[in-house]
Amino acid sequence: MSYDIALVPGDGIGPTVVDAALPLLDAAAAAHGFDIETTRYDWGTERYLEEGAMMPEDGLDRLADDDALLLGSVGHPDVPDHVTLNGLLLPIRKGFDQSICKRPAVLFEGVRSPLRGYEGGDIDILVFRENTEGEYADVGGREHRGFENEVAVQSAVYTRRSTERIVRAAFEAATERSGKLTNVTKSNAQAHGMVFWDDVVDEVSEEYPAVDVERLLVDAASMDFVRRPDEFDVVVASNLFGDILTDVGAIVTGSMGLAPSANVDPDRTHPSMFEPVHGSAFDIAGEGVANPLATVLSGSLMFDHLGETAAAAALWDAVAAQLADPSAPRTPDLGGSATTDAVAADLRERL
Repeated sequence: MSYDIALVPGDGIGPTVVDAALPLLDAAAAAHGFDIETTRYDWGTERYLEEGAMMPEDGLDRLADDDALLLGSVGHPDVPDHVTLNGLLLPIRKGFDQSICKRPAVLFEGVRSPLRGYEGGDIDILVFRENTEGEYADVGGREHRGFENEVAVQSAVYTRRSTERIVRAAFEAATERSGKLTNVTKSNAQAHGMVFWDDVVDEVSEEYPAVDVERLLVDAASMDFVRRPDEFDVVVASNLFGDILTDVGAIVTGSMGLAPSANVDPDRTHPSMFEPVHGSAFDIAGEGVANPLATVLSGSLMFDHLGETAAAAALWDAVAAQLADPSAPRTPDLGGSATTDAVAADLRERL
């Protein structure tokens, strides 16, 4: 069995972590009886600065026949974020109907949380973030630019199809895990879109009577991710709220360098995309000390999505074993001084 994987290393530390993770994915695949064939696309801000576009006009067509995509990072200090995101990342998510974003936040054994009193295994949160609409829908505009009466309108969009998709996926995960789901909205202030979201959660919850549903406003949820992260299991949230909460989740579990994600088309009509959450981190780009573990864990999520569960577990377990080993190399974000290559080489031995 062979899978076609598109590599989009992107910007900043993206190429570093993708290049470090790829041999590990190859090794895990070979050990479990399948191959991965990769095609590399050097799209990103360097292309934008040279040609005026993050990717070619037929970029989605080139990716459409792949089995999955592995992305490194998107972003550049010399290019506004709305240009980079809307030029590459968001078109892929929306164009391939990757409406479900799964972001685990796990406090691994051997990793120190900045929160007092938490040890490995105490925090294990899985956030389901709606990924193609909501607050990130490109609906709105600006009028009277430069005048005193300039106005900007940004509209959030919530469709029943996408809302039901993400909510049902979260309930399914809660059923398989501890049976607890937290619904995060801001329905006290957003009486249309967020109340609609809450209504859908209530409707879908009737199909899952064994799942206990907690309801939180996003400001309270942000506080409680710090105050009581061990009490969360599965969380479902809109595009913006899920984005914010998962950054908090990554930090309370030790590092952005440990946070993977999956952007999934639940109908499997299009390829799904897997990426670390940490971004392009230009402050350390080129120094060879970027943490590759979030990319390796994203590869684990990718293999699991492809049905290669044994290889997925091998990657995840190798990362967990390395983090639990006090003598193992660690990159600076985890308090060590090791290089990206040293961490990857140690993982290769564990595989």
